[in-house]
Parts: sequence; structure tokens; C-alpha cells
Amino acid sequence: MTPDREDRPPSEASDDIAELRARVAQLESAGPAPPRPRHHLRSFFAGLLIVLVAILTPLSAVATWASDIVGDTDRYVATMEPLASDPDVQAAVTNRVTNVIMENIDLKTLLSDVAPADRPRLEKALGKLSGPLTSGLSGFVHNTVQKFVSSDAFEKLWTGLNRRVHTAVDKALTGRGGGAVKLTNDTVTIDLAPVIAEVKQRLVDRGLGVASKIPDVHTDFTVLTSDSIGKIKKGFRLLQLMGVWLPILTLVLAAVAVLLAVRKRRALVAAGIAIAVGAAILGIGLWAFRAIYLDGLPAGVSQPAARAVYDALVRFLRTTVRMVITVGVVVALAAWLTGEGRAATRVTAMWRGGIGAVRDAAGLTGGPVGAWVHRAKTWLNWTVVAVSAVIMLVWDRPTGVVIVWIALCALIALAVIEFLDDDGSPHMTATPAG
Repeated sequence: MTPDREDRPPSEASDDIAELRARVAQLESAGPAPPRPRHHLRSFFAGLLIVLVAILTPLSAVATWASDIVGDTDRYVATMEPLASDPDVQAAVTNRVTNVIMENIDLKTLLSDVAPADRPRLEKALGKLSGPLTSGLSGFVHNTVQKFVSSDAFEKLWTGLNRRVHTAVDKALTGRGGGAVKLTNDTVTIDLAPVIAEVKQRLVDRGLGVASKIPDVHTDFTVLTSDSIGKIKKGFRLLQLMGVWLPILTLVLAAVAVLLAVRKRRALVAAGIAIAVGAAILGIGLWAFRAIYLDGLPAGVSQPAARAVYDALVRFLRTTVRMVITVGVVVALAAWLTGEGRAATRVTAMWRGGIGAVRDAAGLTGGPVGAWVHRAKTWLNWTVVAVSAVIMLVWDRPTGVVIVWIALCALIALAVIEFLDDDGSPHMTATPAG
């Protein structure tokens, strides 16, 4: 037992007081402690760069889309090709072609121009009319057009028409193009004259010989209207020119922000969140612009068909949004889990404990490989995260399934690294009660 201070001799107490006074005097003579270095300027610029990354992320996605879809005819045609089998587009084309044909058929001379030998064939095609001739003929034409629009021949014709119209789309969105490209009221349209010509021949083959007298008719199917887009042509053109360079610049700025920050791990978390938030804002913007665009269409344009065309044009952009959000969240989550926060430490402990229990139950030891993995574990984990992010970014049009598979493969790779990790310490094994 240590004696109480009251029981100690006066000489020892005096010595303690003298020693305490000497220490106080030494601290006072040393002066105030030097202030901790401040890095407010570095933190300010790191935060500024992270905000800039959040702003540039949606612009980078649009730049990539503008260069990839709008600037590449083959990509544009491949994007628009599925619309040939879209029910809304087929219905809009069928109605448009039917109306044009009916406007150019002279009903008064229809029966008089039909040869007597062809009358039974025509009556069979039109059926027993219970109403006006116009209704029966309109239904006959509509049925013929609908069959053609649902055929493979229309899909091939649709592809060729979109290949020719791509130049007009490019000009509508960027302002670039020669004088041969015509835009009527800032609207990009597909000329359905080839469809009408094909339908005319099919009507003749089905007994409606008067259809051969229909003149060559040029009617338009609206692809998009650029009333709103025309206001941002110059900016859109600039994004198209920047193409792949703007995404690279965004990633470089994010890296500089992390390296410049005092707390690099926290800055990496913030950069990942900024990228995800920027992409999410673009996704919300696409949804909002879709409603604004459809509301601004002329009354004669089919709303369901226009909706299908818009969704097809921005499908790749929406996929990019989902991919970038995933990458940003993964990077932020990885940086957070490798930190020393209470919640992160708890999650990491659960992850390591679960995999460690499986390894111990199997009775496996890492050996030399496990020792090397233990030394290089941090770099191995970040390599898996970085490689997964790069694969997502360079994948050509990744779908949602591709993104999920990449994330699952990364998770499995991280689990394998944790499973092989062996620091050489003895593992606890359960012994059966005897």
C-alpha cells in the first residue's frame, strides 16, 4: 500500500512541491505551444474542386452522349431501330399514312374506274358494307397499312429512313449541317413517301386498282421538335466537340481535389458523393425535360409515339446516369469503410468476422500467400475498386445487368482477398465438449 500524503514525512512533501514548481516554471519559460498548422486554403480549393466535379459530371455524361449518339450515324440508327416494332410508333405511322391515302382517293370515281371483271374482287376486299363507302374503304386501307407496318419490310425501310434523317437530327441539336438539310419550324421529320408507295402497291395487289392513281405524296412523321433545344444549340455543340475529354477532365479534377485535401479519405468520400449527386441531377433533369418537351409538341403529333422516340434517344444517357451513380456510391462507400469511424469500423468488423469464421471453420491457413495478401491488402482492395470503376466507365453502353454483374464480381474479389488474408496469428478453433 502506498502511504497517504498526510502520512508522508514533511521533507518528502516539500520535495514534491519543489519538483512540481520546477516543472511549472519550465513550462512557463518554454512559452505557449506552437499553433497547429492550418490548411484552410488547401481545404477551400479541395472543396471548390469537388463542387466543380459535381457540376461537370452531368455535362460529361451529356458530352459523351452527344459525341456517341448524335455524332455517329451508325449509333443513332441502332438506337432508333427498335422503334420500328414499337406499338405506339406503328400506330402513329399507320394513322398518318392511312389519312394521307384517304385524302388522295377520289371516292366518286372509285367504282366507275373499276373494271367489271375486278368488281367482285373489290367487293370481297371491302366486304359487305353496312355503312358509308368511306368507312369501309378507310378500314380496308388502315388494315393494309397496319399489316405492312408490322412486317419485316417496314423495319428495313425504317432503318434506311433514319439513316438519311440523322443529318437533320445532328443539325437540329448542334446547328451543324449543310444547306441540303431542311428543318421546317425547327422540327425534324421522316418523310413517309416510301411507306406510302409500298402501301399503294399492296392496295393494288388486293384489288383496289384506283390506288395506283394516287400521286407521289410526301408526308412527314415528326421525330423531334427543336423549339426548346434550339436555345442551347451552341452549348450542345460545344459539349459534342469536347466529347470524351470532358469526362477525363472531371476525373482529373476529382483526383486533384483528393490529393490537395488535408483529410484525403474524407475528400474521396465527398468526391464520390459529388459524382453520384451530379449524375442524379441529370437523371431528374431528363425526366423533367421529357414532360416539358411532350407538352410543347404540336397538336397533330402523336404523344405516345413522341414519348417512345424521346425514350429511345436518351436510353443510353439514362444508362450512363445509373452507371455513374453506381460508381460514385461504390467509391464513396469504399473510402468510408476503410476509415476509422465507429459505424465503418463496426461494419468492417462484421465483414471480416463473417469471412474469418468461414475460414476458421474450414481449417485453412493462408501460408506465404496469406502473409503477402495481409501486407498488400489495402492496395489490393483499392485496386479491385479502381478496376471495377474503370470497367464501368469504358464499357460500351453498359446495361443495368452489366452494372450489377460488375458490382457482384468486385464484391466477390474483395471477399476472396479477405479470405486469403492471414497475419500469422493463431486462430481460435472450437473444441468439442468431452
